[in-house]
Amino acid sequence: MVRATGARPSWSQPEHGMPVPAPLVATARHLWHCQWQRLMDGLAAAGPEGDFLRRPSQFSDGIDAVDPQALEAPRLVVGRSCPWAHRLWLLRSLRGLETTLALTIAEPDPAGGRWLLPEPLHGCHTLAQLYRRGGGDRRRRATVPLLVSDGGDGLRLIGNDSAALLPLLDRWPAERPSLEPPGRPAAERELSRLWAERLQHQVNDGVYRCGFARTQAAYTRAATALFTTLEALEQHLTTGGPWIAGDWPSLADVRLFPTLIRWEAVYGPLFGCSRRPLWSFPALWRWRARFHALPGVAETCWPDAWRRDYFGALFPLHPSGLVPEGPDLARLVAAEPPDAATMTP
Repeated sequence: MVRATGARPSWSQPEHGMPVPAPLVATARHLWHCQWQRLMDGLAAAGPEGDFLRRPSQFSDGIDAVDPQALEAPRLVVGRSCPWAHRLWLLRSLRGLETTLALTIAEPDPAGGRWLLPEPLHGCHTLAQLYRRGGGDRRRRATVPLLVSDGGDGLRLIGNDSAALLPLLDRWPAERPSLEPPGRPAAERELSRLWAERLQHQVNDGVYRCGFARTQAAYTRAATALFTTLEALEQHLTTGGPWIAGDWPSLADVRLFPTLIRWEAVYGPLFGCSRRPLWSFPALWRWRARFHALPGVAETCWPDAWRRDYFGALFPLHPSGLVPEGPDLARLVAAEPPDAATMTP
């Protein structure tokens, strides 16, 4: 079929059926954009220029003063899809805390907007009930991760801030050594701290600032900061390594892995973190493979759950709810990146 010059684009003039009038398309776009903004308000907060704003954790104060040996029946509540919970799950596995720190894997309930507990904890069937029973703010979301224990009068909520909980788990009594013990060189511990802080804002949170941006300018700012940091880390690992702060993993490595392991499954296709593919960073690519090969790490990775929970639940970002397929994670991670000399950044 030959179309005349100036004809409507094919998306508004289907081969079968009546053509969609351009004014109707424009009206639908405007109405959808207004509704999308309202839906995004319920999903995540934003600043006046459209930048994603992460709400502070409810329970982060005093975690550095917690004595893990004084906790009675401590339990870590995580979700398979949450990267913030994943970092704690990783550290629990790396340090072999299975016998001293119980694990509960909550299941998301997108229809109800809540996390379901696989078995009752302190008489609670949902994470929200657990938060309320422990004194959490009813107006705030109940999120994973969450560290709880039995208190003198029942349930005690220790904290839900993963950044604050990581050092606590790193000094948790265990047969396997801490990643950042007091005996580790001060320069390495400082390097880990500096990178951890930068990664937290520009990479771990940066992918969300890309995905939840409300304006093109906000997205561009987030993407620029994200890839600038990845480029800096690529250079750092190329000249140093094999880990971020020396010859063995640090807490900075633990912070980075949950973000990079979800890259092809979620953050690239859904959040728009697509300026450069991850394989175009050879040092980062091989760093990810090394970390994935550490004992116990692969068992914490659930790519099918990641795709299901992100694509199926984040309606404002993916209204169809269709869950895409993905490559086998172990084969993807183990694959060699293309020759850097043939790549164009």
